[in-house]
Parts: sequence; C-alpha cells; structure tokens
Amino acid sequence: MKARVAVLVFPGTNSEEETRDLLIDCGADARIVHWSEAASLVYYDAFVLPGGFAYEDRIRAGAIAAHDAMLDAVIEGAQAGKYIMGICNGAQILLEAGLAPGTGDIRRPTAAFTHNAQGHFICERVLLRRTVAATRCAIAAALPENLLIPAWAAHGEGRLAAVPSHLEEIENGDFIVFRYADVTGATDAHFAPQGSALGAAALTNREGNVLAIMPHPERDAWNFNHLDRSEGNDPLAPSGGSVLFKSFVTALERR
Repeated sequence: MKARVAVLVFPGTNSEEETRDLLIDCGADARIVHWSEAASLVYYDAFVLPGGFAYEDRIRAGAIAAHDAMLDAVIEGAQAGKYIMGICNGAQILLEAGLAPGTGDIRRPTAAFTHNAQGHFICERVLLRRTVAATRCAIAAALPENLLIPAWAAHGEGRLAAVPSHLEEIENGDFIVFRYADVTGATDAHFAPQGSALGAAALTNREGNVLAIMPHPERDAWNFNHLDRSEGNDPLAPSGGSVLFKSFVTALERR
C-alpha cells in the first residue's frame, strides 16, 4: 500500500497542486487537505506544507498558520515520529511552530526564516547540497552523497536568523541538512542569495523526522521545467529537484 501523504492548504497557500502531483509521480498517495478538514489528518502517514503566504503572513511569515488547528495534528504527528516536510512558507510555519530546529518548547520558536538581507523578494535558481550524514535526517537519507539539488529560491523572508549562541547550537548539532552551494559543490555562507545565516537552506529537528526547506525543489522537478538539462525524452518525467521528493517517499516506504 502506498504511503498516504497530506498536502496541507491554509488560506493563502500556493504550489499545493505541483507538490501533490510530484509526490504522486514519486510513488505516494498524496492528497490536498484544506484547513477546514483538519480532523481528517489523523488518517495520513506524513504531511507536506507547501509554499505561499498563509494568512497573508500577518505578524510574521508562518506565525498565524503555526497556531491553526491543522498544526495540532502536524505537531502530534511529528512527536509520534511521522515525517513532516515544509517548503518555503511551509518551512517558516514549521519554525514558528517550534518543530524545527525543535530545540525549545512547541510554538515557542527559537529561530526564524526572516526578511532577506537585500530587503526585497528574490527569485533565482539555486543549488543545494546535503551537508550532514545520511542518518541525520530520514527524509533526505536516500540522496546520493554530494548530489547537487536544483531548486528555486522564491521568497521575501528566507534568511535564517537566531541569536549567536543558538546559531552555534544549530551548527554544532548538525541541524542544517542543506546549504546553498556553487556548481562545484562548495558550500559557503556567501552562496546564500538572501544572506541566510550559516548558508542554511534547510533545517531538521533533533529526531530527524522534520525537514524545513526554504527553496522550492518542486519548481525544478520535471523535464519541462528545464528542457536544457532534461533527463530522458519525456518532458513530463520527474527530474532535477524531484530527487528530494523521491527520497521522502523512499523514507516512507522503508518505515
């Protein structure tokens, strides 16, 4: 039986259809679940929070959605060991909910993806490389070593920020699953297009079952998204950033 994955939709969410379609193409039974259907989340094996501007990002990006009834089920699922992935706005929500890096109390965030250093929205293609051991985060465990994952950084608030002592804890605890990289695979903070601390593109929690990733791999995930570097002749075949979704589904199948 295929793993059942809920793609959560809040007022203001976008990219949910691409996210669902890619999960399906990678082998999951994925369905869109709206905020009014929160009670149904108990029947799903995993959750993905896509991008957008949930509740218009009032107060702070992801802050209101982090207190939605949908997040009650996500928090309970994360604490029970279910796999949770948040992309862009979804990543912001996971940090606001205290699920990543998960070093404090629930719904008491210790870090945030906040305003870009340049003070405005950016949209550019980026490369990501896993910089922790495969065993550190189950969702990313099936990725080949040193693989460069293409994605799109499309956000106004994608800069990781925390107090210096907590950034040190994040670094030393291997909470940074992906960092921005150049074409050679080198990682350095100055490759982060928005000035993200430590060059961080994605964080996990202590248990490694939650992944909060800022860039959008689903926007570079089929051959038709990048015909200049397509993998095979089928324009509808998953490729590029789909590898992260394939790793996510593989992790579900291995449970």
